[in-house]
Amino acid sequence: MVNQNESSCCGRGRKPDCMRQDDASYMAAALAVPLAAHGTRQELHDALVSIPAGHFEMGTRVSRYARDLDSPRRRVKVSGFRIADATVCNAEYARFINETGYRTVSEVEGWSYVFHLQLADPTLWPLHPPGLPWWRLVHGASWAQPEGPGSSWENRADHPAVHLTWFDALAYVTWAGLRLPREAEWERAARGGLVNKKFPWGNKLVPESGFAMNTWQGDFPHTNSGEDGYIGTAPVRSYAPNGYGLYNMTGNIWEWVQDFYGPRPTPSRLPEQDPTGPQTGSARIQRGGSYLCHVSYCDRYHVHSRTWNDANSSTANCGLRVASNG
Repeated sequence: MVNQNESSCCGRGRKPDCMRQDDASYMAAALAVPLAAHGTRQELHDALVSIPAGHFEMGTRVSRYARDLDSPRRRVKVSGFRIADATVCNAEYARFINETGYRTVSEVEGWSYVFHLQLADPTLWPLHPPGLPWWRLVHGASWAQPEGPGSSWENRADHPAVHLTWFDALAYVTWAGLRLPREAEWERAARGGLVNKKFPWGNKLVPESGFAMNTWQGDFPHTNSGEDGYIGTAPVRSYAPNGYGLYNMTGNIWEWVQDFYGPRPTPSRLPEQDPTGPQTGSARIQRGGSYLCHVSYCDRYHVHSRTWNDANSSTANCGLRVASNG
C-alpha cells in the first residue's frame, strides 16, 4: 500500500520549467480562439441540463486531507445554472480543434504525463514528477495521442478528452460561448439533489446495484483489477446518472472548474451567495476524482472532494465539463 499523505494521484505542475512557455501566452491563445457559429453555440447550450437555484451544504464535516480545504461544511446558496450531462468527449474536442486550429499546451510543449501502466514499456519514459513515479513524461502525448506516438483518440471517440490543461478547457468554452462551472455549482450539480451524501447516489461506495463509478480496484499503483469494467477512462455516459441526469460526477476524470485554489471564507450563519473562491492564485481547482482514485492513496472520489493543480498542467486523467448561466 502506498503511504497516505497530502499528495494526489495527479502530477503537480509541468516539469521542468525550461520546457514551459509563459502562462500569459497560453491565456492569450485560449481567449483568441474564434467563436463557434451561432448554430453550433445554440446546439451546445441547448444540450445542457438546468440545475435549480437553491441552498445546499458544501464540503465535508471532517477533511481527510487538510490542504484540500474541503471542510468544514458551510451553507451555500447557488443561483440556477446549466451544466453538461457529461464531460467533453474526444469527438467533441476534435470538432473544436478542427474548426479553430487551436493547439493544446501539451501539443505546443511536445509532452504530457501518462500513467505508467498505460504504456507498453514504461522504462522508455523514465522521467516523472518528484514523488510520483507512476506518472511518466511522454513526448508526443496529448489529447489526440493519449499514450503518445502510436495511440489515437479515434478508437475512443466517446471517452473523455484528457491531457487538457485549464487553459485548454478555457479555450474550448470560449469557442463554445459557454463557461467552466464555478466550484459551488459543480458540487451542487454533483450531489444530484441529495443532502450530505458521499456520492451522487448515496453513501455506499458500491451500491447494491453494483459499481457506480470508474475508480481503481486493486493495489495502487501496481495492479488494477478493473472490476468496475474499466482500466483507464470509461465512455463519458457510463454508469447510471445522478438525480439531475448527470454522468460520472465522481470517478473517471478530474474536471477543471473556474475557481482558483486558496483559503475559503469562514463559515457563517448566513449562506454564501454564488461563491467564486479566491480572486487570484497560482493553481486552479479540479473536482470529481478519476479512474486512479483509491482509498489507499488518493481518496478523493466523493462529491465534496477537490484537488488543485497548476493551470498549465496536463495529465491522462484530466478534462472538462461545460456550463452556462441559467
